[in-house]
Amino acid sequence: MAGSILGNRVLRKEDPKFLTTGGVYVDDMLDEPLLAGAAHVTYVRSTVAHATLLGIDTSDAASMPGVIAVLTAADLGLAPVASEFNPGVARGLLAIDKVRFVGEPVAIVVSETREQGEDAAEAVIVDYDALPTVVDMEDALTNTSLLYEAAGSNVVFDSTFVGRPGVSGPSFFEGCEVVVGPHRIVNQRVAPCPLEVRGSAVAWVDGRLHQWLSSQGVQDAKNAIVAANGVEPDQVLVLTADVGGGFGAKIKCDPEEALLGVVAKRIGRPLRWRETRSESMMVLGHGRAQVQTLTVGGNRDGKVTHYQLHVIQDSGYFVEYGTILAPFMTLPMASAVYDIPNIECQSTSVVTNTALTTAYRGAGRPEATAAAERAMDLFAAELGMDPAEVRRINLIPKFMEPLTTNSGQTYDVGDYETALDKALAAAGYADLRAEQAARRAAGDVKQLGIGVSTYVEITGGVGTGEHARIEVHENGSATVYTGTSGHGQGHLTAWSMLAHEQTGIPMDMIDVVWGNTDLVPQGSGTSGSRSLQQGGNAVFLAAGDLVDKARAIAAKLLEADEADVVLDKASASFHVSGTPSIGKTWADLASAAKMDPELPEGLAHAAYYAVAGATFPFGAHVAVVEVDTETGKVTHLRHVACDDAGTVLNPMLLEGQIHGGVAQGAAQALMEEVRYDSDGNPVTSNLADYAFISAAELPSIEVVHMETPTFINALGAKGIGESGTIGSTPAVQSAVIDAVSHLGVRHIDMPCTPQKVWQALAAAR
Repeated sequence: MAGSILGNRVLRKEDPKFLTTGGVYVDDMLDEPLLAGAAHVTYVRSTVAHATLLGIDTSDAASMPGVIAVLTAADLGLAPVASEFNPGVARGLLAIDKVRFVGEPVAIVVSETREQGEDAAEAVIVDYDALPTVVDMEDALTNTSLLYEAAGSNVVFDSTFVGRPGVSGPSFFEGCEVVVGPHRIVNQRVAPCPLEVRGSAVAWVDGRLHQWLSSQGVQDAKNAIVAANGVEPDQVLVLTADVGGGFGAKIKCDPEEALLGVVAKRIGRPLRWRETRSESMMVLGHGRAQVQTLTVGGNRDGKVTHYQLHVIQDSGYFVEYGTILAPFMTLPMASAVYDIPNIECQSTSVVTNTALTTAYRGAGRPEATAAAERAMDLFAAELGMDPAEVRRINLIPKFMEPLTTNSGQTYDVGDYETALDKALAAAGYADLRAEQAARRAAGDVKQLGIGVSTYVEITGGVGTGEHARIEVHENGSATVYTGTSGHGQGHLTAWSMLAHEQTGIPMDMIDVVWGNTDLVPQGSGTSGSRSLQQGGNAVFLAAGDLVDKARAIAAKLLEADEADVVLDKASASFHVSGTPSIGKTWADLASAAKMDPELPEGLAHAAYYAVAGATFPFGAHVAVVEVDTETGKVTHLRHVACDDAGTVLNPMLLEGQIHGGVAQGAAQALMEEVRYDSDGNPVTSNLADYAFISAAELPSIEVVHMETPTFINALGAKGIGESGTIGSTPAVQSAVIDAVSHLGVRHIDMPCTPQKVWQALAAAR
């Protein structure tokens, strides 16, 4: 569109604050009047993974300096709450009768200072009767030590509940010329590691709870807080300050946050709580955690005709979001971008004596892609064919109308071969293969690996739409109220662009408000890459409708027919067509609306944008690595990413999301892994023991642009927040294996650490 701001590289409005004065996070709210005199909360956490609680002695802790109260589940009258996915699984917000993982909250210390609380927490004596631990998810299938006796098994959910039958035996592959597998693949448990750990603060004011959260969506969090406090919804106000990352782990309201209002009411003071980094590593929901068994069959010409996948999903100690990721997200996306006629998929979710698993950037879709891409690589290796060519042979042809795959998912639009071609061309694939061949012929110590992945994912599947409201003030500025939640994605910039595009109001005169359940009572927050296609479209719709409302006001002021009044976006004013010298600005209209008894809200408009369904972004990545065959060290040399997210609102924001996604995906492929010992003790509870990627381990990301608009929403936009994570992980893992495949290595489980690579080489030799 001529003169449109949409599609342009607009600098982020958020950045000047973060680069100068800095953000204001929950723990920075020292001057908030409602929190004056706030006490501090420290959680006493279980030091054993599985045990019956025989008693909790709080007497010594309660007498320590500065301690106001030490409270247990019994003190607070807490009862177990059943999981919505398995009624036999129930937990208390504090441990009741039993603990099920190291880090589970057992008691609460309230103190004058944070340091006093930490000292007192160590003085609480918990009497445990240890039970056998279940840490390994495969062992959990048959282990008779049950986390929840009422559930009857550690298997707490499987895909038969959603209509998927079991995976059949070898007869499924009858007629295949080549069958590869079954292969056991580990998609390891990872920690989200947001730079801002969880924190919250609460105050009761005139019988109403005010609670600040580091959250991805305050509206959903409010529901949990209302339930925990046993009050009516209008008695709770939930707010966010700046949020330092979430990656899915801050979608829900955790027990530590939900209990703060209960405790604050009991002691009659405002409260603050902030977890330590070690607590965050142990307790904040982890991601991935699947064991996948795959078998692939087909013809010697490279065509895959049969694919079988069984997934074991680790839920952690409770049945929540993580439990259903495999059946609801991984299995429907199992066929990925490939036209495979025969597919069988099944999943089994188990509980273990480990921290909860939850939604983590991509949430089930990276796992599906990782399995499909390993299947293609294994099939190509068996045939001795180029892995990129095998992918090309099996890609679903270009389609621009809905297509239902053989795993039951209906995609909107797709052009997978073009994405693959663009990524390969940008990488110089033929030249890379030539260099690889030369190094192999020379027997170099450092071998080159090239990994290719093609993927499709689902975005905007959370919620059926989003709310937005826009209000113009008497000085001509505007405020957008959105049900999404910004924590790094660039919502302030993006929503200002959309409002400006419709109204002509300068971007620097547009503010965006979110994270306040009084000002924005309805909304679904930010998750599942839904923001632009649902929240952004809602803003675009609300602003467009506001222009129509303003045109009617302008017509009265100009004493003209409404049909003759036009908006000049360049001057942000309304005038009669043909007479631009006489017009009314947004400030004029807002002032007039304020005086109009028929417009009690002034010049404002609210809208709900309903979406017809999810969208399916796609793309292709090429990773280039160098592997030292003597030490196993991997160096990530290049990464080419072609991610098609439909119509692009702001290429700068898109590239930022891709860069971040690739960083997280490469980190999983190369270094990140949450580990427990056999007794359920976490051994990666800080950033010294848990390998966290930095810029030093990453190449510059080469972004290849491609736009295939969707028909699902008015902007033609698909999600981009998770795509980089989905495409990069299998590409990097594939590159590592490719570098040493000529030496007899067929597979290396993630993370592809130097130790694992060296061990694989030693085994092959």
